[in-house]
Amino acid sequence: MTSEHADRYRTARGTGPSTPYTRDQGIDWSEYRLDKRFEQVQADAELAALFGCEPGERLLARHFVFYDNDQPTQMSTSYVRWSDVAGTPVADPINEPWPGGTRAQLATLGISVKQVTESFTAAMPTEHEAAVLRIGAGVPVLRYTRRHIADTGRVVEVAHPIVRRGDTTVVDFVIDLDD
Repeated sequence: MTSEHADRYRTARGTGPSTPYTRDQGIDWSEYRLDKRFEQVQADAELAALFGCEPGERLLARHFVFYDNDQPTQMSTSYVRWSDVAGTPVADPINEPWPGGTRAQLATLGISVKQVTESFTAAMPTEHEAAVLRIGAGVPVLRYTRRHIADTGRVVEVAHPIVRRGDTTVVDFVIDLDD
């Protein structure tokens, strides 16, 4: 990812399918690959706190590895509430990658996302992260937690963690101030 802009979650403009990831990477759909694995899980205490739900709530865990021209650059686990996605195309990994990403998926379910929050940390990679991202143990990673929040104020998706190699990621923020 050459840069991350705070507006990457807005509706894409231009031609062809895209996601926030492809826009961040500056790549076309044909240069994008996604490995995925889905499973049902129960919210542990940490996930319950992030969702604002009770521990034990059923979630769909979607494990992803994102590729830019066959180079793995990001890995994440995205959780959505099972009660929102059960029996829908969103719960079927065959439909990934989904043009427009998570926000577009939730819109097909009648869920309007009005806010995205992200929290960042940096650290050395775990052995698993280094192997998946094909980096050495000495290359730091950027980890962040993302939450999609509906217009009702309800948290509808938590990606925790999203992991990117730290040596090639630049995070840019543009903050418009009203004076």
